[in-house]
Amino acid sequence: MDTPEIGRRIAYWRERRGFTQTDFGQLMGQTKRWVQDIEGGKRQQDPRLSVLVRAADVLRIPLEQLLTDSQPEPPAGSVPPTGALDVIDALYRPALDAEPPSLTALQRRLIYCCEAFQACHYGALARELPPLIAGAGQAAHNAPAGAQSEAQAVLSRVYQLVTSYLHKYGEPTAIPAALAADRALVAAERSGDPVQVGAAARRVTKSLVYQQRPEAAVDFAMAAARRLEGGLVEQGPLGLSTLGMLYLSAALAASSQERTTARVRAATDFVVAAAGVAERQGADLNEDWTMFGPTNVGLHRVDMLLRFEDGWSALEAAGELSPDALDNLTRERQAGHHVAMARASLLTRRKEDAVKELLEADRLAPEEVRGRPDTVNLVKDVIGATPNPGSELRALAQRCGLRA
Repeated sequence: MDTPEIGRRIAYWRERRGFTQTDFGQLMGQTKRWVQDIEGGKRQQDPRLSVLVRAADVLRIPLEQLLTDSQPEPPAGSVPPTGALDVIDALYRPALDAEPPSLTALQRRLIYCCEAFQACHYGALARELPPLIAGAGQAAHNAPAGAQSEAQAVLSRVYQLVTSYLHKYGEPTAIPAALAADRALVAAERSGDPVQVGAAARRVTKSLVYQQRPEAAVDFAMAAARRLEGGLVEQGPLGLSTLGMLYLSAALAASSQERTTARVRAATDFVVAAAGVAERQGADLNEDWTMFGPTNVGLHRVDMLLRFEDGWSALEAAGELSPDALDNLTRERQAGHHVAMARASLLTRRKEDAVKELLEADRLAPEEVRGRPDTVNLVKDVIGATPNPGSELRALAQRCGLRA
């Protein structure tokens, strides 16, 4: 074996995974000096195969990636699709000097895109969002004084949708998603509409979580909830849905941190607060595309428990949800819940159930499974935990770009 080349590849993948040499050494049961030596090709003996197998496992790559002389390829799901890159390019493209579309036409295309998002038709979104970004920007720039508020509200909603779309692809698109979220909040504040301000604040909250700032995310969401509560409550179900989703955003941000008693209590309190808002609202409603209500609160309770890696409690909480109510949710929420149940099943070593849930999620919404890094990694984890994967699981792995 070519020790210097193996060391180079180990260094490459260690950096891709965000491990320091000390981190990687601890995971390998070795010292930082050992890592420095092997990465620098200074060790006198070739690394044993068992060491390379362990390194590949820690780095979450096939063993061949450490042995091959070819350039390492990024793992499946780690690079956003071309469509997402087109949307990102549109964020940085200067506005054209052209006649802006009417607000009516923009709102019609925006409704189509929101419906596409909730149906998990992300390929359609990738086609529609770039011209929508340009058109909404032009309309807001050219709107007369009397139409500025409405134009800024439409622009904010477009940027909110862009943020949610880019968040589907995780870390690789986190920076442009944060840019879109900030633009959404600026436009929302200019509109003066508390619903749009609250909705944009949710996207900023999630972007802060992706930037590894969960405490700031919690503070931001709760500050927005306190500031906007009066104006939101006055708007009935539309405002209540916005307020409730702010509480749920705070809950997921709180549960994105390392588990402690205080953090579990805080996240639970946020979910309870959202449940109170849902009770006032009285039903599951898709106001402003939130699908907020008692069922959505239940889904977030499950997600919160999973973020704290409490699989058994997550399964118990899921058992309290009404099957009929789940069936009435959007396809995006249904597929997301099946993925969550697969994660809970894997945490509790119910591997067959995990496979069933993933297959159902893929049946409902293929783009929610095959193109998302988090879900692709979950499929990979299920494959790794299954000694003899069945044909359906192997086929799913191949559709996700994985080797089964």
